Amino acid sequence: MHADVALAPDPNREESELRSYLGDDFRPERLQHVGHADAFHLTPVAYLYNLTALAMTGTKLPYLRELVSCVTPGARLLDYGCGIGSDGLLLIEAGYRVEFADFDNPSVEYLRWRLKERGLDAPIHDLEQSVPGGFDAAYALYVIEHAPDPFAFLRELEQRADLVVVSFVEPGPGDHDLHHALPIRDLLAYVADHGLRRHALLDRRVHLVLYQPRRAR
Repeated sequence: MHADVALAPDPNREESELRSYLGDDFRPERLQHVGHADAFHLTPVAYLYNLTALAMTGTKLPYLRELVSCVTPGARLLDYGCGIGSDGLLLIEAGYRVEFADFDNPSVEYLRWRLKERGLDAPIHDLEQSVPGGFDAAYALYVIEHAPDPFAFLRELEQRADLVVVSFVEPGPGDHDLHHALPIRDLLAYVADHGLRRHALLDRRVHLVLYQPRRAR
């Protein structure tokens, strides 16, 4: 990681923001880490709890550290499939220029509120509309398993950034049926042929890859 980059997740802030956003409807007992695999059958509000609980664990901090080891502060980053934006918010406060992209949904509504509360200004792009390119890096963590075609998903990122950072999750017990099982071996072979820069196995079943497809071409 670059010496001047400090990523400082704050679980208390994650909880307090959701508490303020939901007001009297906030239920602290619902802040339980229910896991990535359960997200599809959650109600919109329950999904906010799910993503907040995940952010509070710091699970993705090692992944973000791999990212910032390759791009310096000031770089333009795309948080693709951003959800409530916790990863991008960390990177903004570490000095990166982050833009967000997701479908227009309650998670994105909450992200807009969070940006305003923190006095930050960052674009949020609708995946059903147009998402720009020209990014130094695009990252998608725990997102590609939702896509029906993972290779098409990767090509979407490749069109928009010089560096692509993606996590491939090995299937595990309890994963929900609506997740798409990833062809891990084929995906790893694909990125190996498209400018693979780094491959790390994290949390025993998550392959984090950083690759530069334009350099490979």
